[in-house]
Amino acid sequence: MENNKCKICRRAGQKLFLKGERCFSAKCAMIRKPYPPGIRKKKRGRGLSEYGKELREKQKLRTWYGLGEKQFANYVKKVLAKRGKEDVEDTLIKKLETRLDNVIFRLGFANSRSHARQIVNHGHFQINARKVSYPSYQVKKGDIISVYPNSLKKTSFQNLKTKIKNYSTPAWLQLDKDKFEAKVIGEPNLQEAAPPAEISAILEFYSR
Repeated sequence: MENNKCKICRRAGQKLFLKGERCFSAKCAMIRKPYPPGIRKKKRGRGLSEYGKELREKQKLRTWYGLGEKQFANYVKKVLAKRGKEDVEDTLIKKLETRLDNVIFRLGFANSRSHARQIVNHGHFQINARKVSYPSYQVKKGDIISVYPNSLKKTSFQNLKTKIKNYSTPAWLQLDKDKFEAKVIGEPNLQEAAPPAEISAILEFYSR
């Protein structure tokens, strides 16, 4: 039976990488069924309205980062308040990328953002030698992220060294693969993050 997360990707019409390693295999639903779930209806000449397109882009990015509607909307509305003072598209991505759950995913410590959120909630990580267990924590330049020492004995981390051996992190993160420790050495940007959605459309959606 097809997983609900696979159906989300099929509705979006592109991979959102919600199932970790499965997304890179031949089992990926977007390879086997590259069309929306349900009955395949004949396409009509009329496409999505502008509102529909904006809604679709919003849903793609929100799902990609694994956030609820209220939480995602709060991020967007906060950056919109700064419109005219800074690049709000870049600011939004910086806010989302520097969430602790996303950072754990970007470091290769988790197969997916949902998995990263789970292990952060369970208290398996430290920021500057202090345990942090909420996924929305915003890391900043200079922060040291490490696996809590006792957690290395857990099943989830037993194969971590092999898993991250050939893993490449984003340029703004520096990973010590022997110590299972990383340092934030810069800031994420829109180009490197490569989100699967049109950010300008999302900003317009919440500006209505």
